[in-house]
Amino acid sequence: MSVNPKIKVGVVGVGALGKHHARLYSQNKLATLVGIYDLNPENAFNATREFNTKSFPDIESLAQKCDALSIAVPADVHYEVAMKLLAAGKHLLIEKPIASRIEHAEDIVKAAETRKLVLAVGHVERYNPVMSFIEERAGKIRFIEVHRLAAYPPPRPGQHRRGTEVGVVLDLMIHDLDIILRLVNSPIERFDAVGIPVLSPNEDIANVRIKFKDGCVANVTASRVSGEPMRRFRAFLSDAYLTLDYGSKSGLIYKKHPLGIKREQIPVHDHNALEKELEDFISCVSESRRTGIIATPKVSGHHGLEALRLAVQITEEIKRYNKQYGAVAPQ
Repeated sequence: MSVNPKIKVGVVGVGALGKHHARLYSQNKLATLVGIYDLNPENAFNATREFNTKSFPDIESLAQKCDALSIAVPADVHYEVAMKLLAAGKHLLIEKPIASRIEHAEDIVKAAETRKLVLAVGHVERYNPVMSFIEERAGKIRFIEVHRLAAYPPPRPGQHRRGTEVGVVLDLMIHDLDIILRLVNSPIERFDAVGIPVLSPNEDIANVRIKFKDGCVANVTASRVSGEPMRRFRAFLSDAYLTLDYGSKSGLIYKKHPLGIKREQIPVHDHNALEKELEDFISCVSESRRTGIIATPKVSGHHGLEALRLAVQITEEIKRYNKQYGAVAPQ
């Protein structure tokens, strides 16, 4: 009986998030971490020492040794890196957002399909252990309220602060837009959005209210200038109310009871969401190689494109609003 060879993987970008990709690949029993590439020599040096791997001088030489790669570079260069690697025939996991422009994301998805390659997008909250509970009740959701709040990213010598190459909608809110689009199986009827630039040239805090054609409403707030972090999802169902905390991986459900309201702890089987995301990607690559049929990851390129389309539309609405009412970016 033959044993499937391990998938040879690499990581492009080993900064705040990419280093965790490298760490988890180095521990994955179905993968071999071939090496990494990073423009920052310090990042590259630290990763090679910590994960006992090799730093390559350029993306091309790393790709030659790999079957699959993670892209964890700033969003505005996702397109350039992804198209180069897809042209080389490599399976990809691209950190969210899939790209910073819709046409770029469309090109990436088309290139992966044309070349019959696995394309996954790093919307890691889809792998959060609290998600399975709400996914089972998706059809009953009538109202959603989400808050995703974070501190402003710390400075990095010679680079912009992490994530600020785009606004907070593409940086943070897009996680929740992706989840909502999966939970609410209905077209969007309309939305209203506002956002304000505080410390960066783009919006740093934003709110959108989305109305779906089936009557469901989602109210979503994201901020990267908050003093207290929060990643909380609340949903009102036809027969219950539930609140989930992504950070603590916990939740409560409130149900009607003959004597009033009954509160129950939501059962959560804890796991590392990023680890599950990478396992899903490697499993899809392995299955595709074994069967010749391209396996679809939980968060596909099409899912990433759909979330990006909505995020860009919201961003454009925010820009129109600010132009009309005179909100300007900080100098």
